[in-house]
Amino acid sequence: ERILGGCMKFNQTPLKGAYVIELEPLCDERGVFVRTFCKEEFVRIGHNREIVQINHSSTREKGAMRGLHYQTPPASEIKIIRCIQGAVFDVMVDIRAGSPTFGQWYGQELSKTNMCAVYVPEGFAHGFQTLTEDAELIYHHSAAYCPDYERGLRFDDPVLAIQWPLPISIVSPKDRSYTLIDGSFKGIKI
Repeated sequence: ERILGGCMKFNQTPLKGAYVIELEPLCDERGVFVRTFCKEEFVRIGHNREIVQINHSSTREKGAMRGLHYQTPPASEIKIIRCIQGAVFDVMVDIRAGSPTFGQWYGQELSKTNMCAVYVPEGFAHGFQTLTEDAELIYHHSAAYCPDYERGLRFDDPVLAIQWPLPISIVSPKDRSYTLIDGSFKGIKI
């Protein structure tokens, strides 16, 4: 399903409620102008939460891994993520309890060049691997970061079997410390 906005195209991924957003740049001899957020256009996909925090990450090394992170209720969040420098392979995992796509993942290349963004709903874990050196991302969040509700999944969990495009060059100790999924993990209720 594709939902057209004025300057954005929302392409439904195989994971219900998660979108790849194609931005429509206006180009002329001066350069490029692109709208990255418009409340009225996001309403068309059912987004009705306020954006309360904007973060910027910079990762120096190609092949580096960040994630897979999420927050549990009452701090669960929607994320809108765009790469503004370099390129990443961005992954979201549906961990909504009872979802028909529970435990499934979707990956999308985000880059400065393709100008795509992703819409990651509540109840999803998120992470990425850098495809270039010096990759930078901007994140819009519907909830503030809350360490007490922060959780994560292992990037290399065999249950998820995520196909990362490059050998992993570096992972934080925290991201390596998350436990593997077992039969007791039923997801989170949203």
